[in-house]
Amino acid sequence: MKPEELLQQLQQAPDFLKLTLAHPDFLPFASYQLENGTDIQIWDTGVIYCQPKQFGQQDIVLSSGVHGNETAPVELCSELLNKVLAGKLLLTERVLFLFGNPPAMNAGVREIQDNLNRLFSGHHSKEPGVQSAERERAKKLESYVLKFFDEAPQGLRERKLYDLHTAIRGSRFEKFVVYPFLHGKNWSKNQFEFLKACGANTVLLMQTPASTFSYFAAQSCKAHGFTIELGKARPFGQNDMSRFADAAAAFRALISGGELATTEFNEADFNLYEVRRSIDKTTEAFKLHFADNIENFTTFDLGTVLASDQGVEYRVEVEGEAIIFPNPKVAVGQRAMLMVKPVSVTGKVS
Repeated sequence: MKPEELLQQLQQAPDFLKLTLAHPDFLPFASYQLENGTDIQIWDTGVIYCQPKQFGQQDIVLSSGVHGNETAPVELCSELLNKVLAGKLLLTERVLFLFGNPPAMNAGVREIQDNLNRLFSGHHSKEPGVQSAERERAKKLESYVLKFFDEAPQGLRERKLYDLHTAIRGSRFEKFVVYPFLHGKNWSKNQFEFLKACGANTVLLMQTPASTFSYFAAQSCKAHGFTIELGKARPFGQNDMSRFADAAAAFRALISGGELATTEFNEADFNLYEVRRSIDKTTEAFKLHFADNIENFTTFDLGTVLASDQGVEYRVEVEGEAIIFPNPKVAVGQRAMLMVKPVSVTGKVS
């Protein structure tokens, strides 16, 4: 597709997601200006930059579809973006919209070959000679986010990246957040307040570096970065978008200067956890010892066998230990489950 054809289609029918899914591997660079003065730049398939004529002190990345079968966040972001492109939503901040893995979205699968959300912070290139579309995409997404932040005006600005997901299975807490490891820095009070406004008051505080998009944003870009789980993964068209109304309203207000319905941070309003241990799949013999419909954040009796691998059993080791992200289908060598425990952040929030 030529740039002029791309612009013609987008201006006639402002639906960038539709164009992305029709051209999942590539879209040429193209740019134009809306009647309200907003500059629009297409950097690639699934990558579109929006800069209003006048903008504030925030540089915001809204990411969705890093896992192709997690469609509700894609639909949420697409609706926001379409309103911007149609001139129905006037931005007050610079925003980069990312639809992470278009080929996987078209196929209705989590990934084509590699888990895209395990390839950031350079992990896409840590196995010489190993190639995949997801590895190339991770490298490009890193470069686009760095470009977006680096090209912002100089001065006191807030960098933010919200990577929106839905989980494979249900959860005791429908919406929850993974807050990347901050290497000793305090957690952000303002961001806790924003996350609660999104309807997500359960937060998993990571204690080690990771290869996720949100950790890349936090560490490599010095941004507020978050993985936000908004519910259960369902196919396109099967999401009850009313369940995402709080998140949609919060992100709309964030990017357009609307009133954010936040309340003063109070730890008692949150379910806070930290990772106690990570259980990896070391052989193809790995299996879980609980039902597929067991929800994230479920606890079991002390000593319960949760999983087994060749020559080893994994049991509940302490009271209150809960499971999260159990997935026996991951590749050998990858994380198959996290064990988490409640934690306090008293004195560690500012």
